[in-house]
Amino acid sequence: MIPLRSWTEIDLSVYERNLKAIHSSLASDIQLISVVKADAYGHGLPQIVERSLQSGINTFAVANIQEAYEIRNIGVGWPILLLGSLLPGEEQWIPGSDFIPTISTTDELNRLSEASKKHSSITQIHVKIDTGMGRMGIWHEEALEFLELIASNKHVQIAGLYTHFSDPIRDPEFTNIQRKRLQSILNQVQDASKWLIHSDNSATHDTINKHPFQNAVRIGLLQYGISPVANHISPLSPTLSFYTRVGIVKELPAGTSISYGKKYTLKKRSKIAVLTAGYGDGIPIQYGEKGSVIIHDCYCPILGQITMDQMVVDVSKIASIKAGDTATLIGKEQSASITIESLADKAGTIPWEVLCSITKRVKRIYKNSRN
Repeated sequence: MIPLRSWTEIDLSVYERNLKAIHSSLASDIQLISVVKADAYGHGLPQIVERSLQSGINTFAVANIQEAYEIRNIGVGWPILLLGSLLPGEEQWIPGSDFIPTISTTDELNRLSEASKKHSSITQIHVKIDTGMGRMGIWHEEALEFLELIASNKHVQIAGLYTHFSDPIRDPEFTNIQRKRLQSILNQVQDASKWLIHSDNSATHDTINKHPFQNAVRIGLLQYGISPVANHISPLSPTLSFYTRVGIVKELPAGTSISYGKKYTLKKRSKIAVLTAGYGDGIPIQYGEKGSVIIHDCYCPILGQITMDQMVVDVSKIASIKAGDTATLIGKEQSASITIESLADKAGTIPWEVLCSITKRVKRIYKNSRN
């Protein structure tokens, strides 16, 4: 077997425990929608969905119809919400599929209605309300008229209604405005009590019990043990760790420049290790000279620019190191740890992007821990 140059380890037992902790924090009448778009945030969609089903989760959300079919390859019998727009031509794949598209425009509605009519079926949908995100969704001031139009349609039926908060972490005041806009619409719709209503997500799930008009919550990042805000659920643990290997070890004299652009110069004679992973594996290039890796339970600073396939680290503090040794990019050893939150912060990005950027050449290894 060819030795791995970089890999992630994904602990499905930890993932299951996270799901159970999140679910137990919600009121019994709140449905958990597991968001598994972008290959389950880089964790592997088939493996995550299968474990979710074993954990009692049976409602999923994805970005598009292609991702929905990946879930259908696992099996049938549970709803899949499509969060993205319905492109022309995609509507023909919806009737009879148990895929639930999000509808934001009359164009989407008309195309889906015509496709449903041809299949002699009634297609369930979720309607998205733009309460201030400025992205998908019917503008909230036009929502009532839009809902009335859908209600008069014989081939399309509303099963849910939702919105998306634009800045729930830094601007709770505007988030409250968005809530009120959604609530105002619901107060004027007689059938709303029959729908799945959701706006809260990983960042605001802990407040959902305070808003009785909602009966579902979309959970993405949090189920993988990463909280966008201070963790209100205990215990939650990261499901993913990221590793690479030491390629070569050598000593270089003071004054030697490291990597492209000669942006870093050694101030003294140093022992360096060249690792077998770079931005081609998903490590943000902006992490160079700001971050560290862990080797032999020791933090080793990154020197110079991260390249496509390699990165250079200072290992002068490690007495015994050799080619093939493991370097931890995300995860923990005995007393040292690097969280995805800290990596993202130093790289000037967000955990979502880091996870989704881990490329296909990084093998995913799935395990089940006992603890």
